[in-house]
Amino acid sequence: MISLPLLFAIVIVVLYLINSLNILKEYERGVIFRLGRVKEAAKGPGVIWVFRPLDQIVRVSLRQEAMEVPAQDVITRDNVTLKVNAVITLRVVDPTKAVIEVANYIYQTSQFAQTTLRSVLGEVDLDGLLAHREALNLRIQTIIDGHTSPFGVKVVSVEVKQVDMPESMLRAMAKQAEAERERRAKIIHAEGEFNAAAKLVEAAALMATQPMTLQLRYLQTLTEIGVEKNTTIVFPLPMELINLFNKTFTPDTALEKKV
Repeated sequence: MISLPLLFAIVIVVLYLINSLNILKEYERGVIFRLGRVKEAAKGPGVIWVFRPLDQIVRVSLRQEAMEVPAQDVITRDNVTLKVNAVITLRVVDPTKAVIEVANYIYQTSQFAQTTLRSVLGEVDLDGLLAHREALNLRIQTIIDGHTSPFGVKVVSVEVKQVDMPESMLRAMAKQAEAERERRAKIIHAEGEFNAAAKLVEAAALMATQPMTLQLRYLQTLTEIGVEKNTTIVFPLPMELINLFNKTFTPDTALEKKV
């Protein structure tokens, strides 16, 4: 028969083993320190044993994390003051380095992101920032990833989220866009006038070969006017007829006839 002290010791050992049992999820890894020294590789996922107080475990998630970079005051190359924020997606690829090399890898990545965002966007002008945002995102990602790779963090993507411009700059951009649309409208109108004039020249040259076409065109115009039920009809007079009247009734001609 088992004595009471032995039974008590067995219960303590069982409770200790149960307490030493840890279950890590599929996206978790455990960095185990034994007597202050880290083991070579992180444990998990699944069931692992952590024999406290000799062992200590630090859980690290391998899932992607989205981190928002606070709005930064940026002065572009053409001296425009902006407020720009961004969103960074990162994940831990080496849990041991992420625990040993830095105290808080998320905070450190955030600081790198803020300084990199200011320095990179300060090297481009406003038009380049608005037009080539994808290239700037890739450049910022490459720079931040170079800083975070030594402590086992991979920057998956960087996206410039919002660009806040001063009200005066927004009004100036609106005026610029309006002037650009007006310029395009004038060019299109001028091109239409030019094409119409060219077609009129071709039509005049064609009518000059057959004078009767001008009379037919005149009759067609009268027909179109008559369809509208107008009471006024305009008869164009040929310039040759007007010149003939001028030559006939000039003062010099009348004086010669009297003489």
